[in-house]
Amino acid sequence: MNSEEEFYDAVTGFDSDNSSGDFSEANHKVAEMLDLDPHQSSRTGKHNGETEIQENGIKRHRTSLPAPMFSRSDFSVWSILKKCIGLELSKITMPIVFNEPLSFLQRITEYMEHIYLINKACSHADPLERMQAVAAFAVSAVASQWERTGKPFNPLLGETYELTREDLGFRFISEQVSHHPPISAFYSEGLNKDFIFHGSIYPKLKFWGKSIEAEPRGTITLELLKHNEAYTWTNPTCCVHNVIIGKLWLEQYGTVEIVNHSTGDKCVLNFKPCGLFGKELHRVEGYIQDKKKKLCVIYGKWTECLWCTDPTTYETYKKNEKRGGEQKKLKPSEDVIKSENDEADDMPEVQDTVQFIPGSKLLWRINCRPPNSSQMYNFTSFAVSLNELEKGMEAILAPTDCRLRPDIRNMENGNMDVASKEKERLEEKQRAARKERAKDEVEWHTRWFHQGTNPYTGTSDWLYSGGYFDRNFSDCPDIY
Repeated sequence: MNSEEEFYDAVTGFDSDNSSGDFSEANHKVAEMLDLDPHQSSRTGKHNGETEIQENGIKRHRTSLPAPMFSRSDFSVWSILKKCIGLELSKITMPIVFNEPLSFLQRITEYMEHIYLINKACSHADPLERMQAVAAFAVSAVASQWERTGKPFNPLLGETYELTREDLGFRFISEQVSHHPPISAFYSEGLNKDFIFHGSIYPKLKFWGKSIEAEPRGTITLELLKHNEAYTWTNPTCCVHNVIIGKLWLEQYGTVEIVNHSTGDKCVLNFKPCGLFGKELHRVEGYIQDKKKKLCVIYGKWTECLWCTDPTTYETYKKNEKRGGEQKKLKPSEDVIKSENDEADDMPEVQDTVQFIPGSKLLWRINCRPPNSSQMYNFTSFAVSLNELEKGMEAILAPTDCRLRPDIRNMENGNMDVASKEKERLEEKQRAARKERAKDEVEWHTRWFHQGTNPYTGTSDWLYSGGYFDRNFSDCPDIY
């Protein structure tokens, strides 16, 4: 096995034997920087005794964090939040114990966990089936938040995060483009140049006495290049309950409208609030319509699965349900899962609590979490891998990348005291830099994104300027 070749794959996330032809130039640029040969034979074994390289050359990512989650049982969030009722929380400094060891930029990257749904949308010739896949992707994007009650770190101004997953067929870049208000911009593209996924997010956080609410702001755009289609939507509102006493729990609520700007078709999804006795907890119901009529009904739970059926069948079932008709609980079968999700090898076989309507088609099912997830901030397997930093990775990462943040790194390693001190140091450094710019009357300039207009909605948006993967980081700010 060639050690240089092993290093190349571990650092870049590329499989040098199976690299995408469309992006071979990017592979060569990184290889040239590291003086490596990107075309070598496949490997087996482990890199630095940690990362296993499978026989097909694809890197296997880590399956656990370096240290277990720190207990929050001895800490009271009420002592901090009691003075903040009704206020905007982005300026409130929270103790690090209430965080999870990921930046918000990395949390955004979790949208890509169910990227197979984008691939499915790209492959469909029928626009209705494409919209169904896009709707499932929009719901799956918030699924990773289930039981995730830890707060991600607020990104520093100019902070970035990149992720290339050749095994999943995408690369991703994000940047914190504003600190007050906090705005995160992201851009992702398929390695086969089949899609572009981008947007800007600036959630407004408020504390309401017993809960913390994150109101979504910012537009999310998915472009399917083969079909010359663009879809836009905004995420539902997220709310964390029992922040003072009791077990923390999370719900999503609000209406999400997905618009196909090419056909005029819409998908309207209602994330239902919990309601009395929790009857509506986690439920999602909606429909897809063209300019004339409803084409199908979508139902399920954002924590479990999503199904679709035709409107007539759905209305008949609901009328029967109101008359006290028999309800059939879903018992997922391996045949159904395989037939509807051939692209997803890791789809779990779990018991749902969704009322199944006979004849429905499965659109999406949540991935199983690792068995030790509760000791890892309830991370999914995808989330566990996001802050992985292997030896030599610093050679190609931008110096502003989240993986290099010392507070997050120390928290992940279980060094809570050091992490807390580093968090304070970084925040003070950011404040001092802001004062210095104000003193010299110097404006902050974003590096990879610029403010513009979303071409489909006509609203203000942050757009990718390009050039990140050329890896010219000479003018990146010193934020750590």
